[in-house]
Amino acid sequence: MSRIASRRRVTRITVGEGRRSRTDYLAFEEPLEIRVFGRSLAVTMRTPGHDVELAAGFLVSEGVIHRADEFSTARYCAGATVDDGNTYNVLDVTLAPGVAPPDPSLARNFTTTSACGLCGKASIEAVHTNSRFRVDEDPLTISPETLARFPDDLRAAQAVFDRTGGLHAAALFDGASGEMLVLREDVGRHNAVDKVVGWALMRERLPARQCVLMVSGRASFELTQKALMAGIPMLAAVSAPSSLAAELATDAGMTLVGFLRGPSMVVYSREDRLE
Repeated sequence: MSRIASRRRVTRITVGEGRRSRTDYLAFEEPLEIRVFGRSLAVTMRTPGHDVELAAGFLVSEGVIHRADEFSTARYCAGATVDDGNTYNVLDVTLAPGVAPPDPSLARNFTTTSACGLCGKASIEAVHTNSRFRVDEDPLTISPETLARFPDDLRAAQAVFDRTGGLHAAALFDGASGEMLVLREDVGRHNAVDKVVGWALMRERLPARQCVLMVSGRASFELTQKALMAGIPMLAAVSAPSSLAAELATDAGMTLVGFLRGPSMVVYSREDRLE
């Protein structure tokens, strides 16, 4: 937990009850520089852990790779500090022979915050990356009763959130069985999704056919785009989607569900997948 949650002395004040000092936990937030073949591609603020999955998922989201055999190795780089120390905050990825390196236009011009996965794009057109996977013909169907269980399953598996209260989560569910396949937490919701996508890539599960991506916050355009790039046919969120997310999901034939709380939900596209 040393690089995931940090202990800190805090003062809790309750009106009418005074104040008391106690030890609390904060979610770690540190920069990760992702390099490919030694060239810097992006810097993102993330919660340390599952960094290789994060880098792999980021490359899928950017359309650089889409198969496990295209991702060769990843190593943390020494020399990140003045004394050539290793902070474990610089990860250099090597792609398989024959795989083209990222186009220089994909490089982020400044640090991506934990709140934004698209900051630093040269133009809005660059966001509309063409996915190699189609989701409109995915045969996924799922009952509303099964889908309604996913937020509770997600919350129950958030071990770090229980200590810090400050992390987003994303999980991939098997649509047929309702089984949670993987869950990842991060201070950035886009990072949590990239870690899930990276997990799927490295286990040769892309495209993620007949799967549901469940996220703990809102369904933004960037998360919808990442789900599409991974071939995930359904994105479900406990909060609202954006208008652009709904438009993208509709155009792609993806099922988009928002306000998934308790027994109720709002379906914004492809409601036919909900039995």
